[in-house]
Amino acid sequence: MKDWVLSAFADSVAVKQQFARDHADRIVQVAKLIATAFREGRKVLLFGNGGSATDAAHIAAEFVGRYKRERAPLPAIALATDIAAITCIANDYGYDELFARQVRAHGQKGDIAIAISTSGNSPNVLNGVAAAREGGLITVAWTGGSGGKLAGLVDHPFIVPSTVTARIQESHITLGHVLCELVEESLLGKAS
Repeated sequence: MKDWVLSAFADSVAVKQQFARDHADRIVQVAKLIATAFREGRKVLLFGNGGSATDAAHIAAEFVGRYKRERAPLPAIALATDIAAITCIANDYGYDELFARQVRAHGQKGDIAIAISTSGNSPNVLNGVAAAREGGLITVAWTGGSGGKLAGLVDHPFIVPSTVTARIQESHITLGHVLCELVEESLLGKAS
């Protein structure tokens, strides 16, 4: 069992290292876009299903609360956390409209929409991105494998080089943390 544990951790590290090599420039670019959006009074909307929904909630909380440094709260909303909205939209419009309806309600031109889907093919996430594009939001995807349909629909795709859901999600949460740290540094200056 110990060998399996060591192998799982080594695999996670290898996937993250390859992801970082593939996307370092884009990570910096998106961090700058997010920081600029916050400076201009814009917000970040994050959405996904299952584990991706909790990743969205986690990163939204880091922005609204704080990541590492004391600062004013930053406007970020995870769209899978309001159970009344979720059940209302799913019941009245269908689950595929869950994120699109909320993006239309909360999103404004210049906001950032971060769509998270390990497969890149979740219909409600794809519809959320379509609504974001229609509304003039900057679109970002966190996905894996081939990127699915999602990668080709967004301005800034991040595709984890793995088909293993756990490895993809581990890379996504690291990406979220790195973005939070870069955004804080951009807004507050380098930590002393």
